[in-house]
Amino acid sequence: MKKKAIIVSIKGFKLSSKEKLLLSKESPWGLILFKRNIESFNQVRRLTKEVKKLTKNKKFPVIIDEEGLSVSRLRNIFYHNIDANFFGNLFRINQKVTISLYKNYLNSLCKKLKLIGINVNTIPVLDVLRKNTNDVIGKRSFSNDEKIVKMLGEITVKKCHLFNMATVIKHIPGHGCSSIDSHVSLPKVKLNEKELNKKDFYPFKSSSAKMAMTAHILYSKIDKNNVTTFSSKVIKKIIRGKIGFKGILISDDISMKALKFDLVTNAKKSLLAGCNLVLYCAGNIKDNFKLIKSVPYIDKFTSKKTSEIYKILR
Repeated sequence: MKKKAIIVSIKGFKLSSKEKLLLSKESPWGLILFKRNIESFNQVRRLTKEVKKLTKNKKFPVIIDEEGLSVSRLRNIFYHNIDANFFGNLFRINQKVTISLYKNYLNSLCKKLKLIGINVNTIPVLDVLRKNTNDVIGKRSFSNDEKIVKMLGEITVKKCHLFNMATVIKHIPGHGCSSIDSHVSLPKVKLNEKELNKKDFYPFKSSSAKMAMTAHILYSKIDKNNVTTFSSKVIKKIIRGKIGFKGILISDDISMKALKFDLVTNAKKSLLAGCNLVLYCAGNIKDNFKLIKSVPYIDKFTSKKTSEIYKILR
């Protein structure tokens, strides 16, 4: 499966001539959409249809962050005034009712996404709330109880798979322990591995998700020199080892301020550390081309795992 190890992004509601060239000739692994790309139901459906036509791939991954409430790219089309934390709180009151309501909610969400040609949603957020958790996570998390996060997270993955929708668990190995927004600067966490394993790592273990997104966090007690996305130690020892994640590992957005190098260096360092794909969200066409020329084609592992994802997307 000859694809470049990058997920690209675009600027507007329609594809420019250069963006069409990017998709048809440069073989990105996938495309992520944002609010800036979504004007109306018909417009986004036309857009995703054109993307799949240009890539000559009906299963080409068209990705979105559609969590609800604070992170909703489709607000102009589907307004769902609800978040993960609502279901986490409800779960404490009545587990059976919560699970039923949540499954119905996911059914509705997946159906709507499929209607407009989106086949990958970057849910669930498996970060566990702590006393100092930054608002960038906040109510996007199910709970401060890692068992509730794990249970509702696994329901999310399995239900989405039933609707031929792939998921991306995030932000592995855990962003709830950070008091800083990684969009703005680099969060540094001083908790030791034992403390992190008990709470933050727990929801990510034994997940049936095929993809996970890294946390741009520096865990100083594990690797004092490198943010997770650049840390072969965190990726190999924790994400692949202790957590046991066996799917495709995607960097969080390489244009975020937590990463201090230029985009190409950020991409190369991510892949060198053990990420399988890099994610670029700013949509600048020059940077898209610069990045796609500088990253390699996906390796055999990622190709095999991509084939597994395509079976879900059938």
